[in-house]
Amino acid sequence: MKKIISLIILAVILGTSVKVNAQDNLSPQRKQAIDSLALEKVRDLSKYISLIGDKKTPWSDAQRVIERAVELFMESSEIGVSSLGKQDVNYYKVREYFDRLMQLNYDRVTIDWYKIQYVSDLQRQPDGTYVGVITIYQRFQGFDKEKGLVYEDTTKKDITVYVKRKETQIGGRLIGFWDVMLGDIRVKETSK
Repeated sequence: MKKIISLIILAVILGTSVKVNAQDNLSPQRKQAIDSLALEKVRDLSKYISLIGDKKTPWSDAQRVIERAVELFMESSEIGVSSLGKQDVNYYKVREYFDRLMQLNYDRVTIDWYKIQYVSDLQRQPDGTYVGVITIYQRFQGFDKEKGLVYEDTTKKDITVYVKRKETQIGGRLIGFWDVMLGDIRVKETSK
């Protein structure tokens, strides 16, 4: 009798852990939805960077956009900055990067992102988080009122993407969902 009860308890425990495990695995449909969300967040970041860097954006509006942009990132993420004249890449905490972007010494700045694409598929980590990399190309142009275009470069950057299982309480029920957060943005190469 004890053996039967023990087997039933073991079956319930195993069934529960299989169910939890199955929720943590990404079905092809869920993965596709998460990929779309990650790419959407990167496109949102692209828009935010353009607004923050635009000298016509009022300071108060730029501050609101910075707040929204910071929310896209994991805490302690960094963004790389490079230029044609220097071999070193400088990395700044996300908020500091946006503050510096607002203060660039140009009369007008345009920043365009293109060729946004996954280069590495989402890989499951031991803690259940999925990690992937999205590559973008950034075209930066700095203008002077009198001289026109004074600086231009194109930078290839890799953005680390984290997908974590989270829970929220709605109407007294715990609801599980997958959240996508951006991590470090690493400079891969800068060219004219």
